[in-house]
Amino acid sequence: MSERAKATFGGGCFWCVEAAFEELEGVESVTSGYAGGHTDDPTYEEVCSGETGHAEVVQLKYDPDVVSYDELLEVFFTIHDPTQLNRQGPDVGTQYRSIVLSHDDEQREQAEAYVEALDEEYEDDVVTEIEPCEKFWEAEAYHQNYFEKNPDDAYCTMHAAPKVEKVREKFEAKLA
Repeated sequence: MSERAKATFGGGCFWCVEAAFEELEGVESVTSGYAGGHTDDPTYEEVCSGETGHAEVVQLKYDPDVVSYDELLEVFFTIHDPTQLNRQGPDVGTQYRSIVLSHDDEQREQAEAYVEALDEEYEDDVVTEIEPCEKFWEAEAYHQNYFEKNPDDAYCTMHAAPKVEKVREKFEAKLA
């Protein structure tokens, strides 16, 4: 058995990103939280104010023998629009920015190469930030597994469910 790896991504509301990654075989846990800011142990309300500098993110623990970091990047860039600055769909603010938080130099290099290649596919510039994951703060308990617990929530049916379906269709061979 290989050692578990971590990956951290932010691409809009963490409920949607979490739900999509939970579909993948080899992803053993997905935790919603906050990263990339300057306040210790921020709350959801503080992050939503835009004053902490944090993004809503998910942190994955995964088995790299089952799913590669490049495959995780592919899923991440499939489920959100990396050309939208500080927003995804109805969610607006720096806390909803597109961001990859790397856990080592190899992840950073892979993310940079992926973004560079992706930039050629879009008419608009890819605005995804790539930063080291210096600190991850777990979000409040009611945010964890939100889509799974609230599949009929209007936000989930309008925004999370289509991302989950996109992953199911495009990555059928990698589903848990």
